[in-house]
Amino acid sequence: QVQLVESGGGLVQAGGSLRLSCVASGRIWTNDAMGWFRQNAGKEREFVAGIAWQYPYTLYSDSVKGRFTISVDNHRRTVYLQMNNLQPEDTAAYYCGTDREACSGSICKIENTPEHYRYWGQGTQVTVSS
Repeated sequence: QVQLVESGGGLVQAGGSLRLSCVASGRIWTNDAMGWFRQNAGKEREFVAGIAWQYPYTLYSDSVKGRFTISVDNHRRTVYLQMNNLQPEDTAAYYCGTDREACSGSICKIENTPEHYRYWGQGTQVTVSS
C-alpha cells in the first residue's frame, strides 16, 4: 500500500501561482511513477503531468505545458507541481496518483489515463478567479 497526501491548494487570482505537494508513505519502488490529475464534478479525471521517481522521464498535458512544472524530491518522498500563470480553466480538485508499472529497467513510460494509477490521495482544491 502507498498512502498519498496532497496539499497546497487554495484560491488565487488569474495569473498567480501555487505549488502543490504530494507526500508519499509506504513502499516506493524505483520503477514507480507519479502523476497529477485534476477533476471537476460530473467530468472525467484529467491528466496534468507525470514523472518517474528514479529516471528522467516527464510528461505534460498540452493545456499546462510551459506553465506547470512537475518535480520529485526522493529524500522527502514528495512530488511537487509548480503552477504558474494560473487561469480560471485550471480550477479543479487536484489529485496525485502512483503508477506501479511505469518502468522496466531504466526505460519508463508515463501514462496519461487514470486507470494506470493504483493509489490516489484525497485531493486538494485549486480555485482561480478572474
